[in-house]
Amino acid sequence: LKQVADLLQEYDRAYVVEQVRRCIADVRRQVRAGTLDEERTALDVRIERAVRRYIEQEAAPRLHRVVNATGVVLHTGLGRAPLPQAAQEAVARVSTGYCNLEFELESGKRGERVAHVEALICSATAAEAAAVVNNNAAAVLLLLDTLARGREVVVSRGQQVEIGGSFRLPEIIAASGAKLREVGTTNRTHLRDYERAVGPETGAILVVHPSNYRVQGFTAEVDLKDLAALSQRAGVPLVHDLGSGALVDLEQWGLPPEPVVSASLKAGAAAVSFSGDKVLGGPQAGIIAGQRLYVEQVRQNPLMRALRCDKLIYAALEAVLSLYRLPPDKLTQALPALAMLRATVETLEERAQRLLSLLPEEVCRALSLEVVESLAQAGSGSLPLAEIPSRAVALQPSAVQVEQLGRQLRRQGVVGRIARERLLLDMRTVHDDEVEWIAQALLHVTAQ
Repeated sequence: LKQVADLLQEYDRAYVVEQVRRCIADVRRQVRAGTLDEERTALDVRIERAVRRYIEQEAAPRLHRVVNATGVVLHTGLGRAPLPQAAQEAVARVSTGYCNLEFELESGKRGERVAHVEALICSATAAEAAAVVNNNAAAVLLLLDTLARGREVVVSRGQQVEIGGSFRLPEIIAASGAKLREVGTTNRTHLRDYERAVGPETGAILVVHPSNYRVQGFTAEVDLKDLAALSQRAGVPLVHDLGSGALVDLEQWGLPPEPVVSASLKAGAAAVSFSGDKVLGGPQAGIIAGQRLYVEQVRQNPLMRALRCDKLIYAALEAVLSLYRLPPDKLTQALPALAMLRATVETLEERAQRLLSLLPEEVCRALSLEVVESLAQAGSGSLPLAEIPSRAVALQPSAVQVEQLGRQLRRQGVVGRIARERLLLDMRTVHDDEVEWIAQALLHVTAQ
């Protein structure tokens, strides 16, 4: 097989042999099932072509850049917050060679990787110390393993959340080696409930921000300051899991409120955990900020090594945190996630009209394109229940089903959402330089 022999010059022999055997097995199955097509191509040629096709398909990258036209700004499935230019440059800078990740250039001695971001975190949150792990669930796990292994963690029943991927808070507590001590009810928990539960077996009091849901109506929850006072009287740390966690007040830009890390620490939390890739706008990371006494214990935990981040995460995180030194208006310009959340409806209308202007009239008619009002979301448990007014280009094709059109566009890297039997391309999550990409994708699918 000449083509197969040529492949041996490009790929490992064992890999090529594996693909040849795979193709032969496929042909045998088709022969047995009587489904082999009637094409008069010789079997050896058929196998040669199939081997080349399989190898080319497997050689293609699995991870692609896509256009997020869903209207969900922090879409977990699409990678959450897009990195700002400064973070992209920082990652490129340290990824092409060695870097001083755990090395002090001045003394020539081994350093700590968290040193690259600790001062920035403390400056933004008023914390005494900080630690960084690979995501917020890991941060909660590490905090509880450090502070409450073998002891009780007091949690309100109304805060026992389930996060994405079916991971539940009680399971994380169990994995940490701590014991869950439930207090209150789903909708109402009082200070006296905590007071009755806290005792000699208590390792920590845990407060969890309900990031992706809200309990409304006949409800009651304890103010963080009151819980902090109780924790100080009892001599146990108060841990606040903020989930998303904001470094600045989002209400200054007309957005719904999201808990600010510095406010939790000011209220008396001993340690706060939050995500790096949600409203903060950086890479995936779990950040722990708080009192030095407890953060130092966390950093000495053997699990810290298993959960730590690499040089690329630290490079991106340092660059993003540095942006928080900018004035508010410049910050929203520099951080894509904040820019999307803050974009005016007028800007989105212009973006949608620009997309229509790039398409021939016959394409607009075939897809029944029109600009419609839409409601976007922050996503990833940030700003729950908040629907942000937006604009979308609606598609209602006559020749194909909406689901099929959505699938065809996804193959071109454009991801929208289906609502009321129409495919919506929400402009809130589309970058200006992606409008032409969408136009080309629409031209491609209508030409098929």
